[in-house]
Amino acid sequence: MNVWIRRGAIALGVLVLLLAAAVVAGLQLAQRRAARTVAVDVRPVAYAADAQALERGGYLYASRGCADCHGANGGGRVFVDDGAGLRIKGPNITGGTGGVVAGYRPEDWVRAIRHGVAPSGRPLLIMPSEDYNRFTDQDLAALVAHVRALPPATGTGAEVTLPLPARLAYGFGVMQDAAAKIDHTLAPPAPVAEGVTVAHGAYVAAMCLGCHGPQLAGGRIPGAPPDWPAAPGLRPGAGSALATYATPEALLAMFRSGKRPDGSAIRVMPFESLRELSEVDVRALHLYLRTAG
Repeated sequence: MNVWIRRGAIALGVLVLLLAAAVVAGLQLAQRRAARTVAVDVRPVAYAADAQALERGGYLYASRGCADCHGANGGGRVFVDDGAGLRIKGPNITGGTGGVVAGYRPEDWVRAIRHGVAPSGRPLLIMPSEDYNRFTDQDLAALVAHVRALPPATGTGAEVTLPLPARLAYGFGVMQDAAAKIDHTLAPPAPVAEGVTVAHGAYVAAMCLGCHGPQLAGGRIPGAPPDWPAAPGLRPGAGSALATYATPEALLAMFRSGKRPDGSAIRVMPFESLRELSEVDVRALHLYLRTAG
């Protein structure tokens, strides 16, 4: 009996050592991944400052999630803090004290927004550039015009504190940053005329990729708190959330209210920005999702 106890204790000790080694290896891999250099061949997009670009840029900033992370004034904002080790704050992106974009050149804006890469070449861990990679040059220039025109605000850089499981998931590649998800060789898309069309709806749907997946098939949101529900699939078929929103009016009402047709509240969606989507964008999105097989 004592032999089996000793053998069990030895096996348990070996298991503990293996787990500890895996944790150390995962944390080291996470540090290396976060510090790696991502080479991106960036073509700069010229600055714009005309009234039309500023208006469009303000709309994109409000409706595509920028304000959710950086605040309406661009000064930075804590947008996740679960009190259990997960805390994420977007940086100050104004020209004020503590801003991170003071030295940005046109190509740096493209690199950060479209590719999720800092001017230094390191990946921007939380920047959801997979949602913005397909911005046209015109929309990217408009967004940059709005940000550059924001009044200086006082703030700080990004703050990213991840719990141990998330750091290990990042280290072992289970959770990826945007720079690892993006095909950096894709050319910028051609402009699509705004209207209730499938083509424009596909352009709007790019903002959904970060949470609902590259094929909009849904699933667990990478890096999300463990109590967050999985993102539903958005394509037609069994289990799709689209069945709940048979008409564009139903989808529009959900974006405006944050509630399902039965009146129940939806826990995890960026309604602060979604409610700013224009009716044309929502109707086009609904049309596209209905036809996305």
